[in-house]
Amino acid sequence: MIYKVSVRLHRDFIEVNGDEITVGVLSPPQKGKANKELIEKISSYFKVPKASVSILSGAGSRKKMIEVI
Repeated sequence: MIYKVSVRLHRDFIEVNGDEITVGVLSPPQKGKANKELIEKISSYFKVPKASVSILSGAGSRKKMIEVI
């Protein structure tokens, strides 16, 4: 399934509303650290392996499209 994701910095939470997810990350957005934390939180929430979560677009943005297989 494909989701629209909004990222909030310096917070630690995850909210899912239909096909939209808001995720708070504590890691800095440098060298992919925030994206890695985002993938870990989403995979944990949906109880799937991290390899089943991929960023389709917006890797360098706060607005992303992700796919959960």
